[in-house]
Order: sequence, then C-alpha cells, then structure tokens
Amino acid sequence: MAKTADSIWNNCLKIIKDIVEWQHFKTWFEPIKPVELKSNVLLIQVPSQFFYEYLEEHYVNLLAKTLKRELGKDARLEYRIMVDSGSKGNGTYDLPTSGTKTFNTNEMNFPLVIDNPVKNPFVIPGLKKTQIDSQLNPSYIFDSYVEGDCNRVARRAGKTIAEKPGSNSFNPLLIYGNGGLGKTHLAQAIGNETKKIHPNKVVLYVSTEKFINQFQDHSRNNAINDFIHFYQLIDVLIIDDVHFFAKAEKSQDAFFAIFNHLHQSGKQLVLTSDKSPKDLDGMQERLLSRFRWGLSADLQMPDYETRIEILEMKMRNEGFSLPKEVVKYVAYNINTNVRELEGAQISLLAQSSLNRKEVDVELAKKVLRNFVRTSTKEITIDSIQKMVCEYFSVPFEKLLQKTRKREIVQARQITMYLAKAFTKNSLKCIGEHFGGRDHTTVIHSCQTVKDLMDTDSMFRENVMELTQKVQLSSM
Repeated sequence: MAKTADSIWNNCLKIIKDIVEWQHFKTWFEPIKPVELKSNVLLIQVPSQFFYEYLEEHYVNLLAKTLKRELGKDARLEYRIMVDSGSKGNGTYDLPTSGTKTFNTNEMNFPLVIDNPVKNPFVIPGLKKTQIDSQLNPSYIFDSYVEGDCNRVARRAGKTIAEKPGSNSFNPLLIYGNGGLGKTHLAQAIGNETKKIHPNKVVLYVSTEKFINQFQDHSRNNAINDFIHFYQLIDVLIIDDVHFFAKAEKSQDAFFAIFNHLHQSGKQLVLTSDKSPKDLDGMQERLLSRFRWGLSADLQMPDYETRIEILEMKMRNEGFSLPKEVVKYVAYNINTNVRELEGAQISLLAQSSLNRKEVDVELAKKVLRNFVRTSTKEITIDSIQKMVCEYFSVPFEKLLQKTRKREIVQARQITMYLAKAFTKNSLKCIGEHFGGRDHTTVIHSCQTVKDLMDTDSMFRENVMELTQKVQLSSM
C-alpha cells in the first residue's frame, strides 16, 4: 500500500497521542492537517504563525522522531502556515522545521531510531566523570520558579544546596507534595544552579523508574558492581519520585549502598516524592531513616497571589500577554496544581489564535470548562470560621471577642489568613466578620501566620491541614 500524507500523519498521531497529555494533543495536534508527501518530506498545515512557533519550541523533537520512524532517517517536516489577509481572504506560506534542538531520549516512552545514540555510560571502559551527561532540563532554573509561602522552605534550602553541595545540613533534601506542584522543576533547578556555580561538579538527574530499569538490566548481565560504581562517581545525585522504590527490594539495596557512599563522601543527594517519609509504604526502614537525616520540605498549592505571579512570569518568558482580568480569572479558578494552571493559560492562547478572537473573560470561561469543576462550591468567610472553630474546638463567639488567650488569638489569625487566601472579600470585609476589626488587623494576622509557619513546625502542620480541608470543602 502506497504511503500518503494522510496515512503517514495518522501513524504519527497514534504515537504522539500516547505520549502527550490529552488536552495538549487536542489543542496542538488535532488542528494540524497533512497536505502533501514528496519523497521523504511531509508538508503539514497549521493555523497560524503562533501555532508554528509553539510547535517548534515545544514539540519539534517529538515530531522529528516520529516522522523518522515512518519515513526513515532522512525524513523532513515542512509547515504551511495559514495567514489572515483581511478582505482578500486567507493565504499561506511554507516553512521548514528547524530540527535544531537537542533530543533527550529520557523523555520518550517508545523505541525510535536515533541518528547518533549516546552509548550507555555503564559499559564504557575507563569512563571519566567529565563524560557523564547530567540529564537536566536547562529550562528548569530558579529564576523561573516563583517563590511563595507554598514552597519557600524548599526553594531556599535548594539555593543553599546549590551554593555548597554536600556541605550543608540539608543532606539529603527530600521535596514532597502532590503531582503538578513543581517538585521536578525545583530538583532540577538545584542541579542547574550547582553546575553554574561549580562547573567541575558532576550532577546527575534520574527518575526512580529509570534507576530501577537500569538496575534490572545490569542484574541480568551480572554487572551490579559496575552499576553501583557509576553512581558513586556523582557529586550531586537527584532522584525523582522515590516513592516508586516501594516493593522494589533489590533496587532499594543498591540505592542504599549508593546513598551511604555518597553521604559519607560529602556528596549531595536531592530526592522527590509524592509523600512524606512517614507515609512511604513498602520502603526499607534503613532507607527511611536516612531520608530523615536531612530536610523534608513539602510543596503546597500556591495561593492566589502566587498563582498570578506564576502566570505573569510564564507570559514574560514565553513572550505573550493576557489582559489582567483574564489572568486573575484563571488564577482564581485553577487551584489544583501549577501544571494545570499553565495548561489552562496555554489552551487559552491557542484558542485565541485558532479562532482569531481577542482573549477576554468570556473566552476564558469557555476554555476553562475543561479545567474547572462545574460543581465547585463557593468558599465563604462563615464556612472557614466554622471549620477553624471545629478544628480547634473553639466556640464561634470567642473568635469575635477581645481576648489575649493564645489559642483564641491564633485561631482567629489563621481564620483571617485562610479567608484572605480563599475568598474574594476585601481586607475590610474580612475584618468586619470578626467583630468589626479593621483591615490593619487582618494584615497583621496574615503576616503573623506566615512568620509562625516558618518557625513553628506544629503550627505549620495545623495551617496546612486546615488549608486542605478548605480546598476539599469546595469540591
């Protein structure tokens, strides 16, 4: 059966669909139309210049490799870009793909033919430390990681580590939290900053899943000692998603040996997990005890102001802009994780480009239907007051009274802090709900809560638990 542009593109889509997230596939790949196949060159049509630039920035490697799988190593991709020519109708112009980006094989989950495959470092005799690729994403840096109450401890610990890897009290650093909150970004930012400050340090980022697969391969080849020796060469080892070690007993044994050697040699370990050490089931106790040697820092969902800052930073970095009221609408309505927050922003821009419409709140409402739960309940000051009173077993009327009792004062301050974070009410309105207090009292209360969270671990736990309760109450 002869190859056609349609058949080649459909085969590419089958692969791409299994790799990218569903929403991104719908946004960036479904609008593409195959136009023509000439020898080893596939011409595809995209809706706009913005669309073309986004594909080239984020998916050029994926497109190139899937196409090479279909048409061979000499395959090339070209774009036909739709142009709005006003009253004269639409026109087009063609551009080749750049194909200039470095391809990271760790990002792929299927076998592809790679022109110049990197040899497995474990089987290179006399491997030198300078030959080890860090496997870091250069875009994951501290400058693009917005600091807020949700991540301040972890981020500042990460900066300290980068300045003095292995020579600090945060060894290991275990960053934990739910998916999409920036664990991988922060961990790799530590690696990139370390390389910048200490270019002679050998940094390696690896996922736990890849570590386990590598261990199993070397176990089958009776080369476990080579495997362990390789990891003992590293100065800063970053292991992502250590919760996947659960029930992988032999891999845990190997990691235990590596951990001990690196720690005793003054090398740095940075780990990420979706759970705190006390909640990691299926892990050897000797490993868990070592995880507790350093600092365990959790990441929470950013508050409203931080979410706005994240969106504004992404716009600056990507070179686009959205009206302020749209940014506020997105930040207020997406409060699950940062990945979904950024995904909503990208989809909004894509829809604007595809439909040639100005981005406004009405368009944002339509686009965000795919991201926002329609059954979300509104969070009120009254509901937060009730929740905090129940949590601390404090009578509601006590919150409104003038008293210096520590437990009452702190309960009131936490309630004001949560009201500011989760409601649209002004500071004046919040104060009025607490016996007619003014806005300066609310500001003071919020700052006091932030300060205590930095210095009092028990207080911080209480606030984090109440924050989760408030979030769950809206679902």
